[in-house]
Amino acid sequence: MKLTILGGGGFRVPLVYGALLADRGEGRVTRVVLHDLDAGRMSAVARVLAEQAADVPDAPEVSVTTDLDEAVRGADFVFSAIRVGGLAGRAADERVALAEGVLGQETVGAGGIAYGLRTVPVAVDIARRVARLAPDAWVINFTNPAGLVTEAMSRTLGDRVIGICDSPVGLGRRVARALGADAGADTFVDYVGLNHLGWVRGLRVDGRDELPRLLADRALLGSFEEGRLFGADWLQSLGAIPNEYLHYYYFNRETVRAYQDAELTRGAFLHRQQDRFYARAGNPGVSALKAWDETRAEREATYMSENRDTAGAGEREEEDLSGGYEKVALALMRAVARDERTTLILNVPNRGTVAALDADAVVEVPCTVDAHGARPVAVGPLPAHATGLVVSVKAVEREVLAAAASGSRATAVKAFALHPLVDSVNVARRLVDGYRAAHPQLAHLG
Repeated sequence: MKLTILGGGGFRVPLVYGALLADRGEGRVTRVVLHDLDAGRMSAVARVLAEQAADVPDAPEVSVTTDLDEAVRGADFVFSAIRVGGLAGRAADERVALAEGVLGQETVGAGGIAYGLRTVPVAVDIARRVARLAPDAWVINFTNPAGLVTEAMSRTLGDRVIGICDSPVGLGRRVARALGADAGADTFVDYVGLNHLGWVRGLRVDGRDELPRLLADRALLGSFEEGRLFGADWLQSLGAIPNEYLHYYYFNRETVRAYQDAELTRGAFLHRQQDRFYARAGNPGVSALKAWDETRAEREATYMSENRDTAGAGEREEEDLSGGYEKVALALMRAVARDERTTLILNVPNRGTVAALDADAVVEVPCTVDAHGARPVAVGPLPAHATGLVVSVKAVEREVLAAAASGSRATAVKAFALHPLVDSVNVARRLVDGYRAAHPQLAHLG
């Protein structure tokens, strides 16, 4: 079975390959094709994969190419993990937004809109190529903003594109751990929302909802990351456990201030860190795998550090430093390829699951997955405060899709101005001009 990884020079590719090495049985991946526009980065990652596979019999064969059509042709699965503009682009997204006093995070607020505007046209082109060159392939979208990009690709690929994110999985695991439960087959995480904008409203263990017990116990709420990040009082007020990314909404002013005061933005930090890694990994005298392991440990430990500092949440738990999205991707791929029925939280078309949104809106909800793909599980209605936020952000996503398709500056301004974290039409106009100047991909917005 052929797996193509777009963005094959990306830092997290070894996580995916490591999961493939541990997979056994019928229907496993036997061939991995890496595609990237940066041949040097891709070569460094290929060295990491070769070291990972050194002592593994029958490890999937790895090849590399800068030719997109060659990479996609005949694939059974395509993982899309591209970053249009690279980490330098992410750092620019952050700087332009923070200069206007608004959030520049990669997927949330102004930064997420800018990233979406330049990523959607590339993702749509990929979808069209897959439809032409590998019409039976399943596309698993890792590319951020994951929900927005999945919705853009679904207009070409329909249900054969599925978006994934490790954030809901990590949240469900931490909630289960706090309750002394095993986040396994007998545990159902009642999670609903959009990508990076969702809430756990229940945790059913053998059919019994254990979340009320957690919400009633302040000591338990303080025992895991989201409890410390949001605080027991706020979680008890919400009656739910928010995805960590909602900290950008609920504590926006504090977070913006912390990002403005930081020595480096997250994008600038990662850009500097990964430049060092790729330089080391390209040196024949250095273990590329060791360099990657050391860099990954630092990356995971510093994740959302400004938010945790603002909340006084402390360091991340050791159990949360091991990644996770590669496990979701492998479970999804196994379910489809081997018809191993499972339940996963995924980004898929709504199909009536969230009553406030239309059928084609991509949402992040539990899904039943098998050889026929992913189908959302019916969930209860969102509370009014969550519904308002979800509907508002989905409206912004639709304006981003329209602006990316049309190149209309007015539509791009509308997308920024409508976002809950951008509080001024004039700021929205300056953001569009700032991003046009920073990114060649957005120069066409006229």
